[in-house]
Amino acid sequence: MRRTGTTRRGALTASGALALGAVLTGCGGGARSGAAPGNAAADARTASVRAGKALRTAAARTSHALAGRYAAVAAAHPAASAGLAPLRAAVREHARAFAQDTPLPPAPTASPASPADAPAALKALAAEERRVADDRAKALTGAEPELARLLASVAAAGAVHAYLLTELAEELSS
Repeated sequence: MRRTGTTRRGALTASGALALGAVLTGCGGGARSGAAPGNAAADARTASVRAGKALRTAAARTSHALAGRYAAVAAAHPAASAGLAPLRAAVREHARAFAQDTPLPPAPTASPASPADAPAALKALAAEERRVADDRAKALTGAEPELARLLASVAAAGAVHAYLLTELAEELSS
């Protein structure tokens, strides 16, 4: 005797047919309402690209200005310049990585005055590195994956620079 109620196979078939109908109806809905399909997606991609470029440009400017701070501290405190050279070179590379194919902004004409005491100047530079690293870490959430990886990497490098600058300050103070 054959069962006359709803079977599992019949329910799955009906569910599949309903789902397929909903998908097909959803795909054609944009053309009927007068909106060109894909325009919203294209607009979102364009906005995302613009936001990524703006974030890259700002990060390049920040790294470039930070390299200027390194130069100012090195010029004011020659005893620290050997320890600052590799960190400054890394910061310049960060600026280049963010700038990609666009030229870097002009070098800052004046950077904030460096404290007269070398350890204090290094600690101020370390604080600036921490602030920049924190800002970059916060910017991760709004960035595209490739840019987010770069921001994370440079933020981690900035945290290491802050640690090394603090160590160099302690070394020079003793």
